[in-house]
Amino acid sequence: MHLSNSEENYLKEIYSLSMEEDRKIPNLRIGQRLGLNPPAVTEMLRKLAEKELILYTRSEGASLTEEGEILALQVIRKHRIWETFLVRTLGFTWDEVHEVAEQLEHIRSPKLLDELDRFLGHPEFDPHGEPIPNALGIMPNQKAVALHLCSPGQKLELLAVTIQRPDFLQALKQAGISLKSSLIIREINPEMLMLQTESGSEIPVSVSDARCMLVSECR
Repeated sequence: MHLSNSEENYLKEIYSLSMEEDRKIPNLRIGQRLGLNPPAVTEMLRKLAEKELILYTRSEGASLTEEGEILALQVIRKHRIWETFLVRTLGFTWDEVHEVAEQLEHIRSPKLLDELDRFLGHPEFDPHGEPIPNALGIMPNQKAVALHLCSPGQKLELLAVTIQRPDFLQALKQAGISLKSSLIIREINPEMLMLQTESGSEIPVSVSDARCMLVSECR
């Protein structure tokens, strides 16, 4: 099925939101993520429903059908493979790749994607630690917990950052934090966590951003 770039973006965002919220995704949430007004969102959701890619009612919101999920995972796979290529091969940093990959993910060449995947050694995780679906749409397992759910004093290892804001990623990089970094929560309150890095420096992280940092406990 041929989809426009915009339709692919909608499917991808509905999938991502469905991983965060166990319910149909309201129009407002989709519009907030895509930066679009409610009438535009409603019109696109109606089109996707007509193509049987989502289940949609205006009162409840949208969820992906089986075919819609398959297509969403294909876009996510392309995006994360391109991010991996940009970092490993062209020297991009993790705060620079998202917007570029947003453009490259719409290239419709299965052979190109397969060759990129083979060239990179079939990576399972992208530069932000997020899982890359394989060609069958299956995600690799990752045992992780959101940082805000951890306790002060725990020694943790950063496995993934699921928020792509360049300013946040740059702040982590400047603090010496990257994937596999060891972290300790020194202080936590309803709005903020204070993290200590391996070097002993400290960095404040809002609870909302901590929800997007996935960690495992060091053993």
